Amino acid sequence: MNVISNFDPCVSFLNSQIKPSGREPARPGQKFRTVTLSRQTGSGANSVANLLVAKLNSNGRTPAPAWAAFDRDLVEKVLADHQLPSRLAKYFPEDRLTQIQDAMDGVLGLRPESCTLLEQTTETILRLAKLGNVILVGRGANLVTRELPDALHVRLVGSVETRVRRLAEKRGMTRGFALAMIEREDLGRRRYLKRYFEANIDDPLLYHLTLNTDLVTVEETVEMLARIVVKGF
Repeated sequence: MNVISNFDPCVSFLNSQIKPSGREPARPGQKFRTVTLSRQTGSGANSVANLLVAKLNSNGRTPAPAWAAFDRDLVEKVLADHQLPSRLAKYFPEDRLTQIQDAMDGVLGLRPESCTLLEQTTETILRLAKLGNVILVGRGANLVTRELPDALHVRLVGSVETRVRRLAEKRGMTRGFALAMIEREDLGRRRYLKRYFEANIDDPLLYHLTLNTDLVTVEETVEMLARIVVKGF
C-alpha cells in the first residue's frame, strides 16, 4: 500500500495544474497559439502535426516564433530543460512501467521516479505552450494546458480496422503486430491519463473537437485545423 500511495503527491501536483477556474469557452474569432493532439494509435497524428506545422508556417509571413511540433522531440526537450541524461528517454513513453517497478527503481537510484519525470514534463509543456505556436502530441498536454485560453484541444480517432491497415502499411508490419501495438499503446495512454490526471481519455468534454480519421483525410484535417487556429471558430 505504501508503494501505491507514493503517487498521491504526484496526482495532487497535476490536479493543481488543471484545476478548473471557471475559464470561459473560446470566444468567437478566438485565435489559437497552441494545439494539443490526443490520439489513438494509427489515427495519423504525426502526419497531421507535421503537415499542420508546414501549413501554418506558409501562410503569408512566417510567424515568430515559427510553429513547431513536439511528440518524440518533447522527450528531448524535457531532458535538455532539466539537464537529465539521454538514457532516461526510454522511461518517458506513456505508462510504460508499473507503479511498483517505478517506485523500486526510484528507491534504488536507477532513475527519477515517474512522478518527478512527469512534473518536469508538465513544466516543459507549459513553457512551450506559453511561448506559443506549438503543436503538442500526447502526454496529457490537453489537460496540462487546459487553463490557457489560446490552446486548441483535438482528439483524433478511427476504427480499429482502418488503424491496423494504416499502421501495417506505414511500418511494414503484419496486421497481427499492428493490432497488438494499437491495443498496447491505446491502453497505455488510457491508463496514463487515468493514473496521473484522474481523467478518461475518451471524455469528449476534454476536447474542442474530435475527428474520425476514417471519414476525414489527413489533408482535410490539416485544412480544418489551420483555419480554426488562424480565424477561430
